[in-house]
Amino acid sequence: MTYDFRTLLPADFEDFSRDLIGKSLGIRFEAFAKGPDGGVDGRHATSEAKTILQAKHYINSGYSALKSKMKKERASIDALEPDRYILATSCPLTPNRKDELAEIIGPRLLSLSDIVGPDELNASLKDHGEVERAHLKLWLSSSHVLDSVVNASSHAFSATTEVEIEAKVRVYAQNPSLADAQSTLEKNHVLIVSGPPGVGKTTLAEMLAYAHIGDGWEFIAIRSLEDGFARIKDSQKQIFFFDDFLGTIALDRQSLAANDSALAKFMNRVRKSPNARFVLTTRAYILNEARSISDRLADDRVEISTYVLDLESYTRAIRARILYNHLLVGNTPQTHINALVDSGQIPQIVDHKNYNPRIVEWMTDAIQIGSFEGADYPKAFLHALANPQKIWEVAFKSHINDACRHLLIVLFFSGSFGEEIAELRKTFDALHGTLCSKLGLPRGLQDFEDSLRTLEGSFVDIQDTTVNFINPSVRDFLANFLIDAGLLAAAASSSQSVSFASAVWEFTKKKFLLSPAKEIIAREFHGVTEVLKSRPYQRLVDGNRIVFADSSNSARVELLLEWWSETSNETFFKAAADLVRDPPQGFDAWRDTNALLELVVKIDDGDYFGAHSDMPELKAQIEGAIVTLLEQGMWAEDLKTVSDTVEETQGVSLEIQSALKAAIVTEIDNVDNYCRDQDSSSHLSDQAEAMKVLGQRAGIPDWSLSSALDMIQERIAEIEEHETTSSTSPSFSSSSLYNEEFSDEAMDALFSGLKQ
Repeated sequence: MTYDFRTLLPADFEDFSRDLIGKSLGIRFEAFAKGPDGGVDGRHATSEAKTILQAKHYINSGYSALKSKMKKERASIDALEPDRYILATSCPLTPNRKDELAEIIGPRLLSLSDIVGPDELNASLKDHGEVERAHLKLWLSSSHVLDSVVNASSHAFSATTEVEIEAKVRVYAQNPSLADAQSTLEKNHVLIVSGPPGVGKTTLAEMLAYAHIGDGWEFIAIRSLEDGFARIKDSQKQIFFFDDFLGTIALDRQSLAANDSALAKFMNRVRKSPNARFVLTTRAYILNEARSISDRLADDRVEISTYVLDLESYTRAIRARILYNHLLVGNTPQTHINALVDSGQIPQIVDHKNYNPRIVEWMTDAIQIGSFEGADYPKAFLHALANPQKIWEVAFKSHINDACRHLLIVLFFSGSFGEEIAELRKTFDALHGTLCSKLGLPRGLQDFEDSLRTLEGSFVDIQDTTVNFINPSVRDFLANFLIDAGLLAAAASSSQSVSFASAVWEFTKKKFLLSPAKEIIAREFHGVTEVLKSRPYQRLVDGNRIVFADSSNSARVELLLEWWSETSNETFFKAAADLVRDPPQGFDAWRDTNALLELVVKIDDGDYFGAHSDMPELKAQIEGAIVTLLEQGMWAEDLKTVSDTVEETQGVSLEIQSALKAAIVTEIDNVDNYCRDQDSSSHLSDQAEAMKVLGQRAGIPDWSLSSALDMIQERIAEIEEHETTSSTSPSFSSSSLYNEEFSDEAMDALFSGLKQ
């Protein structure tokens, strides 16, 4: 692969040149600031000799600019009196150009070979591939790697085009967290990137994913654990990515319990697979809260798979490089850059107690800072750091109209992964109409289109047909703004999907736990009961793949019962009973069986929902649905989940216990047919572990259970005989730059090159 080094920023090129030329010469160059050291980018000194390296990234400026710059450098070179001077440049060089540069540099240049142009750099890279891999930004810019990333990212990341991904790679400040996180991932096959908001969790996860994609791994971004189970294949190199995985789960014991079992199961499946990796991100406080609720998430295996990324992970040099990169890549106006450098306040920004990469991104984006004059920019930057909560408030309240605000409210309750434009429009039309009528606001036919156009690039990002917040901090701001009973009541009555209604209700429960407003808001859902009773929970995509499109039927029943419990409105109870009798598309064994069983447990707890004359009949109907699902057959792992609930619960009906035992017997008797259809040794291993437990609980004869387990082991042996060896993930090393002192002089040297 031949590089033109265009994706590297000037400071990146200096790091790369030090590493590569140092490797070629078998020496280590120290990094030095410009200024006092006369423009030195690297120095190697012994008692016998001193070698000086300068790196000039002039791919865009051209040879004339390089020649002019070197004339100015001559005095500094002579003053330093090196025994050997080396020049590395990205500017294409001809023999004549080298001769001209040699004459300019003077006697400190011992040989023309010490003028290292792009041809020589590329030739050296072929002998030192480890340097190429160590500099992720360079490697990811190669055409075949970039093409792979673009193709894999089309339905996963906010950056999906080549230009967008190149920009994301260019702005990334590679630091030790990448190598550390990769080490955890390779060791455990599972990596949970945890940390405070805006610290760069998703960016770190994306860079890991990009590197794997470039190394030939299949990339699978999942929005639910069902997606993961459906796609995992032991024979194929796969990396799964679940962004903000706990942000989609309401942190109460009931809802988390319905998810943590599947999460633990999928993590265990990945750990056992030779070719699977799983990267998740979550905020630290959410993970800590979840661990206090869930024993499975408090497990030691989860602890050792967690990599905490916080601001302490960033040295002063890394913080400075993050700001430097954003100023260059974010199209920050040159007037603003000049004012910032001249102000002398860059150290105050880098060292600020509230320093955060997300604020840096915001305050270097040309669109966001367009209202500031260049002279006011340094002060505005420091003000944003001192008052981070104000960043979105001014724009939300002063820079956009009511229709835009209504669209953002709809998007807030539409899930962590954004919403399809068609679905967003339906809910927007409902909510916008409600609020305009209630508040006497004007309403136009093009409000949706106009709002989407206004918000794109500032508040929201649009990829294909999906709209999402441009930045998670927008959601954080709205979470405080939406603590308004009137707005929540309007959102409740405007619900067009079950997941939207559920999100509004979960938010209401958290913010108005003991408030009378909770009942008022719950009553507003009475008009959406038909949506819960009729909306499909799954749909067909690409002609052959079924995906979950909305909340499960068991979740809908529980939602309706909660609204009835809060309001005593019979509409909700009747809708719940209707739904149990005739669920749209039927109950699903994987999603609903255990959830319905836990719903029965809540009904038996008279204080959970309260008493109703028809509750015994509703309970019986739910139990009948559970029996039917068990009779239809389930995998051993899923049966074990149901069995665990039965074991932990008193008073489970004899009909359910009998159906569960029959399902276990059937699963063990049919193990031969099951094994023939499986090509995953890790999945078979999980099934065997589940069968051991189920066999003992159901009183299966030892000979029968042993026979079934032997069949599974034989099939595992067959699969492993033909399996490839375990795959190894790409590895990274960290530049020595980040382990060295970074003085104010070094910082000034870094940023002074940005002035024009």
